[in-house]
Amino acid sequence: MSERIPDGEVRALLRVLDGQRRHVLGILDGLDAEALRRPVLPSGWHCLGLVQHLALDVERFWFRAVLAGDPEIIHGLTSGDEAWNVAPEVPAADVLNAYRQEAELCDAVITATPADAALAWWPHDLFGEPHLHNLRDVLLHVITETACHAGHLDAARELIDGRRWLVLT
Repeated sequence: MSERIPDGEVRALLRVLDGQRRHVLGILDGLDAEALRRPVLPSGWHCLGLVQHLALDVERFWFRAVLAGDPEIIHGLTSGDEAWNVAPEVPAADVLNAYRQEAELCDAVITATPADAALAWWPHDLFGEPHLHNLRDVLLHVITETACHAGHLDAARELIDGRRWLVLT
């Protein structure tokens, strides 16, 4: 079976998503494990928990469960905020690498799917009737959520050590 070449729209959206993923990882570059686990906002989340949330509740959920309908992923979904909780014994590098690996797995789903392909599964119990309908909708949703969380990480990083991320695009 030959690999599907995504259309120009999907390639463009994937480039934007990849830029947001790089932002998430880039703003954290140079922080040690202690800083990555330090909550700095009143809500109490920390950078590492947010990255794990992006890997599991955003990338894996939207692309591999909702878009691809992978039964193993759907069966393993958790309810609540479990993804935000990183066990103390889990090395920070493992969480960051898991995010990178999840992005690669999701890219494979994205590039194999036409922009107007219907969703394979929808979590009615969480969201009621579908408000997203195809790959294009899911990509736009994930780009938005990732960009929003990249902004959260920007604020956290500035509070931790004053570093700011320069966005050129």
